[in-house]
Amino acid sequence: MAKPLSPEEISFALTALPGWRFENDALAKDFKFGSFRAAMAFMVRVGFEAEAADHHPEWTNVYNRVAIRLKTHSAGGKVTGKDVELAKAIEKVAG
Repeated sequence: MAKPLSPEEISFALTALPGWRFENDALAKDFKFGSFRAAMAFMVRVGFEAEAADHHPEWTNVYNRVAIRLKTHSAGGKVTGKDVELAKAIEKVAG
């Protein structure tokens, strides 16, 4: 089981994750794309990263927007290093 990060560790991690925030025990970010197709393509690419990491986001999609929340269920629904690493991978996909 992954160890939950402290508030200080989360704050430090967020300095390297532009636009991400900590809310309701999760890392969260909203993405906006030019079209539904672009939003879905982003979700597919993130899906491959998530599956490779065996760590899956909570997310929603409405037309050209994707909202992502990351927390580790096996750590009691808290933020862990797995969430930070997936957020970094998502940023690379978002480019």
